[in-house]
Amino acid sequence: MNTDVFIVFASITTIVVVISVFSYFAKLLAHKQIMAAIEKGIPISELLPPKPQLPGPGWIRYVSLGIALVIMSLGFLLVPFGIVSSGTIVAFVLLGVGAGWLVRGLLHRKYHLKDQSANQNNMPPNKASA
Repeated sequence: MNTDVFIVFASITTIVVVISVFSYFAKLLAHKQIMAAIEKGIPISELLPPKPQLPGPGWIRYVSLGIALVIMSLGFLLVPFGIVSSGTIVAFVLLGVGAGWLVRGLLHRKYHLKDQSANQNNMPPNKASA
């Protein structure tokens, strides 16, 4: 039993370490490219493509993902997995992550609506309505 748990955790840890190392070296290479472009006088906007903006507000994705994870966690709580229930551990992890995404989405919504109303107040009056 203990060796099975060790193998699972070791494999997950190995995957996380490999992904972290690759992302670190990718960011290091991008930093070196940016520094070389600055030294040569090349504008950075030509070097890096603009990030694509997804349509619509981002808070909707966060809230929907949070709700989906909370619902999946409830499903894991309802399904029995034997005497030592590893399903409850998965359920509580999913519940925590889902609650985090849900809170993130609600906070983004709150500030998105504030920014939207501030932009509407600063807009010049429409000539057609005058």
